[in-house]
Amino acid sequence: MIDDVPSAPITQKVTIWFDGGCPLCLREIGLYRRLDAKAQRIDFVDLAGDAPCPLDRADMLARFHAQEEGKPLVSGAAAFGALWRHVTPLQPLGWLAQVPIILKLLDYLYGQFLRIRPRIQAWFVDHEKR
Repeated sequence: MIDDVPSAPITQKVTIWFDGGCPLCLREIGLYRRLDAKAQRIDFVDLAGDAPCPLDRADMLARFHAQEEGKPLVSGAAAFGALWRHVTPLQPLGWLAQVPIILKLLDYLYGQFLRIRPRIQAWFVDHEKR
């Protein structure tokens, strides 16, 4: 059962911490910025700068982190779910990500992605040089 399915549109904000030094991350965040352009429900914090971190900076850079207003800081698939709940076209994915078995599967897939992320980042860096 999904406990937090809203009966009205989301009005609170979510804070997203991202690695502004990562070309892959910048492209993904760019997409989310465009999708959120009208609603303005997402606060983006670039960890490549001197922005304050609620945790150790290296830990924040190692995994995706989000915090919805009034809720605890989350990482991994739970953070993507929090983000998706605030992006209108992706809200159904955000609600699905609250279902424990789906969240567990998404977190497993995110862990697999993190294993190959350095190669994907290298590919983006290589292709930006061209």
